[in-house]
Amino acid sequence: MIVNFYGHACFKLKSKEGTVVTDPYQNFVGFELPNLSADIVTVSHDNPAHNNIKAIDKTTRRSHPFIIDHPGEYEIEGISVFAVKTFQDDQQGSVRGENIAFTFLIDDLRVAHLGSIGHELSDKLVTAIGLVDILFVPVGGQFSINPKQAVKVSRSLEPNIVIPMQYKTDKHDQNVFADMASLNELTKTFEVEPEKVNKLNISRSSLPEETELIILKKS
Repeated sequence: MIVNFYGHACFKLKSKEGTVVTDPYQNFVGFELPNLSADIVTVSHDNPAHNNIKAIDKTTRRSHPFIIDHPGEYEIEGISVFAVKTFQDDQQGSVRGENIAFTFLIDDLRVAHLGSIGHELSDKLVTAIGLVDILFVPVGGQFSINPKQAVKVSRSLEPNIVIPMQYKTDKHDQNVFADMASLNELTKTFEVEPEKVNKLNISRSSLPEETELIILKKS
């Protein structure tokens, strides 16, 4: 599987079975979403920073992407997707609303994308999300969990690889995202030296034995 990061919470997972795009954004975030195609598009919650499904094109396998924006279990093009309801805050969604955490079974890997989750994980949610090889976790804190919470969430799921998302960059619109935490705050909290890569080319046989923090550069 090949993973590319396009900023904020948007990734493209390309496998032999098909292609997934997560949380495509509108350009108001401060940078432009490139032209992307996918068999599956997942949307963690209905916000223009996470839901721009019209921007994602079809593939040769499908006449239009299959959109997943509700909890449930799905099987599309040989890719299994498990979508679990969570919240964008620690008040059962009363402040910012609901959120969906996704687990993908793709290329014999279990990949979790937590969207804009705003709380730590209960034992019930850890069980619902399941085993995780690769974890995409928000760390910005303004609209999701903060770096300290992200570390706790990561440790509760025990993935082989942790990839942070939804953190402040100099490209973000500072009028909207000024209070998000940066990557520096995460790496200080995680207390490990991250590996920075342009894209992740990973298989089950190449997973690290100990948890690694990988920073994907924006494609």
